Amino acid sequence: MSGLAVLGSGAYGTALASMLASQTCPVTLWGRDVGVVEHINTQRRNPSYLGDIPLSSHLTATTDLDQACQADTVLCVTPAQTFADLLQNLHPRADNIEHLVLCAKGIDQTSGRLMHEIATDVFQPNQVAALSGPSFATDVARGLPTAVSLAASNQKVAEQLSAFLARPRFRIYATDDLTGVEIGGALKNVLALAVGIARGLELGASAEAALIARGFAELNRVALALGARPETLAGLSGLGDLVLTCSSPQSRNFSYGIALARQEDLTSRPLAEGVHSAEMALQTALKLAVDAPIIECVVAVLSGKILPLEAVSLLLARPLKTEN
Repeated sequence: MSGLAVLGSGAYGTALASMLASQTCPVTLWGRDVGVVEHINTQRRNPSYLGDIPLSSHLTATTDLDQACQADTVLCVTPAQTFADLLQNLHPRADNIEHLVLCAKGIDQTSGRLMHEIATDVFQPNQVAALSGPSFATDVARGLPTAVSLAASNQKVAEQLSAFLARPRFRIYATDDLTGVEIGGALKNVLALAVGIARGLELGASAEAALIARGFAELNRVALALGARPETLAGLSGLGDLVLTCSSPQSRNFSYGIALARQEDLTSRPLAEGVHSAEMALQTALKLAVDAPIIECVVAVLSGKILPLEAVSLLLARPLKTEN
């Protein structure tokens, strides 16, 4: 493996690109915003997304997709709901790309597919990988210790990519469970909305812990029905990411849930992938005949069918049962 590029100059894309860039491994970062690209190249900052955090001098930003796609390993960090459109732009450039590593966490709201399933419309399955786990953009950009999972359909490919992308403070665990890594990342966003609602309603730490635990049970039921492996779900891209996303206002989904409960204006809030994935997460659970009451309540609140406090009452009024 040689050239490395990152598609998406938002917070996480910029953070990954800067963390990965070095003298022996320069990185090209592609973005649509000319102002962001120019600021990265001239000031070594991305103030729109990462404030005053300094970026690597071995990082080059560009708005030219052809320039970025000269790399043989490309990390795609654009939002999940725009990935299908980006993929069409990648189609004529796919011959240059040996590995496409997907970093967005979500379920496509049009097709109900995970990102790696959409990617195989253009790329061969053995070209596609997914990177996911508990990693806030600011932590990655500052070089704080982080651990994530990288999945590919072939374990050897996953190990090779992990070795190529790992850094002293960015530890990567390889797996061939693509479905487990991706569904864990997608569902935790939806569940973080629920925990954020509990925080916004000031229901207390006990209620939040209960939602995380029961939400993890839901995540397991849905993911296992899709063919994911339990050890993947208990790892970084499942439980690890769920705990992080449900415990800090840095999480866009958690913060969105707080704002939703407090009836704040949501129109100008940053993108929260869980909002777009929630309905498809519920439809997936229904199709699989899997019980997912927390996800169902989140969808009902997002659609305005019930108020946040009503959702809590509905969950508490469910019939008593054994835990397992």
